[in-house]
Amino acid sequence: MKRLQSIFLLALMGFCPTLQAGLNTDLLAVQKQWAQANYATPEKEQEQAFETLVSQARKLAEQYPDSAEPRVWLAIVLSTDAGVNGGLGALGKAKEARRLLESALQIDATVLDGSAYTSLGSLYYQVPGWPIGFGDDAKAETNLKKALAINPDGIDPNYFYGDFMLEQDNYTEAVRYLEKANAAAPRPDRPLADLGRKREISAKLAQARSKLQARK
Repeated sequence: MKRLQSIFLLALMGFCPTLQAGLNTDLLAVQKQWAQANYATPEKEQEQAFETLVSQARKLAEQYPDSAEPRVWLAIVLSTDAGVNGGLGALGKAKEARRLLESALQIDATVLDGSAYTSLGSLYYQVPGWPIGFGDDAKAETNLKKALAINPDGIDPNYFYGDFMLEQDNYTEAVRYLEKANAAAPRPDRPLADLGRKREISAKLAQARSKLQARK
């Protein structure tokens, strides 16, 4: 299974200030640990790092059962864990992530500035299709476009749509969206995630430009 990646945007909304403040703090902790595990942890230590993070994110989702945001972040952690560690349990983690994202969207269709749609779209194009998995390019495109409609200038929706276009051999559109991702405004409270994503964008851009040049 391909390395599953996901996004991390944090635009939180709520009604109870005290409850929301606690949720925001807990989500921020998960977000930072995800970035650390994904981008700054040695490969041999990642399995344990993600095992710990999955447990933490699951507890958070259980603590706030009526909130969409913890479900999205548990899905993000599970899908990244599936891609990083692979193994027999990878598809099961991806399926659980899909269920969590779908349920989060039922609670709030714009949760985390479109992040649920971005994550769901990335799952659909990175997970193998039938009979092995649930991958579906048409569903991937639908969800990724919904994410772009909500957050047209975001680094993550543009990165994942550009990567999807690269997978579809549409190199012109891949370059277009990857360049837009690369030009996205920095996130001051997410320097590690931005750094890691920028490295991924650079690698994909080089690949897309090379493929495009080869066609000329």
